[in-house]
Amino acid sequence: MHKFDHIENWIFDLDNTLYPASCRLFDQIDRRMTSYLSDYLGVGREEAYKLQKSYFRDHGTTMNGMMHHHHMDPEPYLQFVHDIDHSFIDPSPELARAIGALPGRKLVFTNGSLSHAERVLARLGIEDIMNDIFDIKMADYTPKPARQTYEMMISATGIEAKRSAMFEDIARNLLVPHEMGMTTVLVKTAGDHADAGAIDLGSGDEAYVDHATSDLAHFLGELSST
Repeated sequence: MHKFDHIENWIFDLDNTLYPASCRLFDQIDRRMTSYLSDYLGVGREEAYKLQKSYFRDHGTTMNGMMHHHHMDPEPYLQFVHDIDHSFIDPSPELARAIGALPGRKLVFTNGSLSHAERVLARLGIEDIMNDIFDIKMADYTPKPARQTYEMMISATGIEAKRSAMFEDIARNLLVPHEMGMTTVLVKTAGDHADAGAIDLGSGDEAYVDHATSDLAHFLGELSST
């Protein structure tokens, strides 16, 4: 494992990280966000979409922006936007083997909801491999990349940052983990957030990104075989 020999905790983002963006699962969530904002604010879909992406860029999540600017109740929103068809995710025996072979604890750390995370893990076939899920509700609805959210996750799970590796598809969400001493891995992907033009997903060349991969299962499998 070389540079990962000291890792005892493996922390994975969920959407477009544990499953490939090619599933287009987030497209469903994206459309439902637009619908919710359009109905909630009484604006057209085009205006709702612009606000949706602006809030995502400036507040970490669209939901956080809506809570900040419009005092929106997050729970009905989360239930609505995650009411999607998860069958587009195929089981991944390769990913299951690779994660299962890693030493130590495996955690999901997501800006999404617990129920959404559980359904994704079940579709991938890794629900019994993951030891814990830290979702947006556990973070008091404050999303990554806010430092306090990482601090809450560390406090809740009892992990040691310097013995942890963090896997993310959005580079900006790896800055704080890097500063905390985590080993950071960018899972490079095309689509969804990038298509929307809301933020730059990152190149993997950022100073706070220690490693980058376009194939998570292969990357983890290589770690287990060395």
